[in-house]
Amino acid sequence: MAKPHSVDLSGLFTEATRVRDNSPLKSLTKYMEADSQLVSLGAGLPHPSTFPFAQIGARVAPAGASVANTAPADMLNVYVTTLPGAVEGLGKFLQYGNGRGVPSYAAFTHEHTQRVHDPKYSDWDTVVSLGNTDAFVKALMLFCSSGDTLLVDEWTYPAIIGTVVPMNVQLAPIHMDGEGMVPEALDDVCTSWTGERKLRMVYTIPTAQNPTGATMSIERKRAIYAVAQKHNLVIIEDDPYYYLQFEPYVAPSGTERYTNLPGIKNLVPSLLSLDTDGRVIRLDSFSKVLAPGLRCGWVTAPKYITDKIQFHNETSIQQPAGVSQAIVASLMNDQWGHAGWERHLVQIQREYAMRRDVFVDLCLKHLNGLVEFTVPDAGMFLWFRVLLRPELQSQTGVMQRVFDSMVANHVLLVPGYMFSPKGAEQKVRDEPYIRAAFSFAATTDFEVAITRLAQALAPFC
Repeated sequence: MAKPHSVDLSGLFTEATRVRDNSPLKSLTKYMEADSQLVSLGAGLPHPSTFPFAQIGARVAPAGASVANTAPADMLNVYVTTLPGAVEGLGKFLQYGNGRGVPSYAAFTHEHTQRVHDPKYSDWDTVVSLGNTDAFVKALMLFCSSGDTLLVDEWTYPAIIGTVVPMNVQLAPIHMDGEGMVPEALDDVCTSWTGERKLRMVYTIPTAQNPTGATMSIERKRAIYAVAQKHNLVIIEDDPYYYLQFEPYVAPSGTERYTNLPGIKNLVPSLLSLDTDGRVIRLDSFSKVLAPGLRCGWVTAPKYITDKIQFHNETSIQQPAGVSQAIVASLMNDQWGHAGWERHLVQIQREYAMRRDVFVDLCLKHLNGLVEFTVPDAGMFLWFRVLLRPELQSQTGVMQRVFDSMVANHVLLVPGYMFSPKGAEQKVRDEPYIRAAFSFAATTDFEVAITRLAQALAPFC
């Protein structure tokens, strides 16, 4: 059965988005691509013969293995030369681009999106980004400008706060529970809204939410989507931790853990996969599953929206760095393929599941009576509520004293107020929350860190 066309939400565009168009110079590229006989005297491009690079590449672990556990002789050679093969040659990767990405890189992200999310409308497309922070800015500017309000989780990623505040975009926090944003709370805020400007957009991190670690079930996602339909909202689905899902925590019992990792086939379906209208702008990134320094990602949305992001790219980033695109495109097309990519994701899931379990085991051992937390089923974070003594709970500046105590005990966690859309007012600063990341520190340092945290918290609990 043919898929329906997306609903046209361009009426919600900002004025800047309405007038944003294809770069005049970039619009001429289509003539060069369509006519192999054409001699271009129009393009002000540097000649590829002046590029001093004959080959760009990397030594990469086989799919499903880590560098630490792979012998040098078993490493894969991922490289691109001046001669095209399964991917384009360096003359293409190192040249100016059109804002949509080098075709072999863009094609892989498009194919992957089809295989994993299978969007429910016909005119969906993908466009490249420098990762999800870059993609967020461009998605936000499609529908929000100075004086507008963005709906967000009551605790959210600080870079989002730092992006919107200078733009004079206001933030409306929505209550959360153990699964993230509460749909009834979102509906209440939208229904009772009395602001001068209409609400148009909601931002959420549905998997392993930063900072709380909460992951939405498919039922929760359906409910959030229904509220968005009711109030005609566009959803930014920021999902950098989507592939870092794993099994629920099980206390140590002698049985083997990590036997049912989801891979790709058993991930919780995305909001994009439920989207029949084309109101979800999904942000994906290689940062958490390959390396953040690559600065490579992609956005999925209806084509009339990805076109606008392409036009924005053409006057800002152009496209992700050609070197990064070359390595990712060669890795995915020449070496791993989609099957290898999934084996790699399972290996990443196993690593973070192991880290989560070791960390939680130690928290249960050392932090009893000091903090409360929900064990996450995905991601990199634990969100602690510090169990302050009753006489300290209303004391001004108490969480600053807790932070100072942590630093004095040589352990660092992030104060909760840094994730608050309400700003750094004193009431928010005294909310008894701190975020721990189990993603970076060596697992051999976990117990040292957690015992230090226990010592830091003990005088307050």
